Amino acid sequence: MTDTDDSLVSGISGRLTATGHRLKARVYFADTDFTGVVYHARYLEFLERGRSDFLRLAGVHHTELAEGKHGERLAWVVRRMEIDFQRPARIDDIVTVDTRVERISGARIFMAQELLRDDTLLVSARVEAAIIGASGKPRRFPREWAAAFLRRPG
Repeated sequence: MTDTDDSLVSGISGRLTATGHRLKARVYFADTDFTGVVYHARYLEFLERGRSDFLRLAGVHHTELAEGKHGERLAWVVRRMEIDFQRPARIDDIVTVDTRVERISGARIFMAQELLRDDTLLVSARVEAAIIGASGKPRRFPREWAAAFLRRPG
């Protein structure tokens, strides 16, 4: 089985939902501080995994961007992030990262994310990301990407 096998990728990468994307993850020892609580900076990694896997399942692959398959080498950058820490996650918790696109404007995408344990909200975030070219200048989103991000699976 290769890492491009659809069943493997969708299992590891979470799943598309009616409102965006959902990913489950376990909190490991390496994610925590000496008290067994998730270290604040590690929440960024859980949120990043949610965004990256959402993009992957929507058909936008980081490797293709880096290889220039869209006419030039492209990269994602986070321009702005607002995080609200509500409750801590702890070692061995199973957390869910919910990601949804709020809007797309030119080269920017605005996403809302939540990290939950069962039904308990742990962290909420608003993220503004952009696509840039090799020169560092913003690039417009291809129309098919916007359609994939805003798609609502049946």
